[in-house]
Amino acid sequence: MIHASNKKRICIAVLILVLTIIWGFLLNRVDKTELLSNDGRTFEKARVVEIVNDNLSADGTRAGAQQVKVLIRTGSHKGEILDATSSSSYLYGANCTVGLKVIVIISESDELTTVSVYNYDRGMQLYAIIGFFLLVLVLIGGLKGWKSAIGLVFTFCCIIFLFLPLIYRGVSPILAAAFIVILTTVVVMYLIDGMTTKSKCAMIGTILGVVIAALFAWIFGKISHISGYNVDDVESLIYIGQMTNIRVGELMFAGILISALGAVMDVAMSVASTICEIHAKNPHLDRKELFHSGIHVGKDMMGTMSNTLILAFAGGSINTFVYIYSYNYQYYQILNMYSVGIEIIQGISATLGVILTVPLVSFITTYALKNRPSSP
Repeated sequence: MIHASNKKRICIAVLILVLTIIWGFLLNRVDKTELLSNDGRTFEKARVVEIVNDNLSADGTRAGAQQVKVLIRTGSHKGEILDATSSSSYLYGANCTVGLKVIVIISESDELTTVSVYNYDRGMQLYAIIGFFLLVLVLIGGLKGWKSAIGLVFTFCCIIFLFLPLIYRGVSPILAAAFIVILTTVVVMYLIDGMTTKSKCAMIGTILGVVIAALFAWIFGKISHISGYNVDDVESLIYIGQMTNIRVGELMFAGILISALGAVMDVAMSVASTICEIHAKNPHLDRKELFHSGIHVGKDMMGTMSNTLILAFAGGSINTFVYIYSYNYQYYQILNMYSVGIEIIQGISATLGVILTVPLVSFITTYALKNRPSSP
């Protein structure tokens, strides 16, 4: 049975989730600048019904394009069988076989209709993977798993339905990210523990830790002459910035705010929870002893969380590392590449946010507990 207070927290969190989606829907009602014309072009579901001309060579490799017939499953051409081509590109096309479900591009100009295979239709597989993850989370985590699932969905909705529309409307990405950090932190912490002393201290610590991470990133960027305009895909972003109200130069720092949130939140709640538990078992401990208890617990988490963040950023740049290694770049060339500098700044800034969250939460929680007559 779910306790009444837990039901209340879940209901309030779900209500906030629904209100966030509604607000996000209203924010998304904006006339977008057309960056790429899609007139006469649609993406539809289809199924391969015949291989007209295969592109499989005798040695087992593919070259050129397959000529196939596909049954359109969605859109205005639903139910029609059309001729299509499927390239052998790594990014586009598919190795078509009879019965394979694919996504096709239908381009219509005057009375001419051309169809090409865009990619495999992997929608159901992706939904199944997400569903499996949530199922395992709930089965193993129980009520905590339910709360975590709701928190994940809420965070995802905030980024998609609030953060992106806000920056598209011209709001500073840094301010928009800060808003998302505060909103998701408050909701997730409330969902986990309600409005207790522990959750309030963890909320404050999380927000301060993430802000510190962004501040260090800004300082490091200034002294190393690196900004949001030095990312790899800056040309495409500048074009978007010229055509819309998005402030491209702030995107990198907004990303650091969001990417640091999870680790900082974990550390903040763990430290606050430990101090509250110690205080509940032995309320006679003074501020100094409680503070040092939080620091001792936090030290163990610093190492694991710092390693997690650095590896996460390194893993996201593994292609760059392979490229550098394979082309045998020189030391000074590697050290002064923008991509390497950005990864170092992102990883270290987020890690500093985690490290400094430990003493911050320890101090805030200790102060709150020793200045309230009742336990949380």
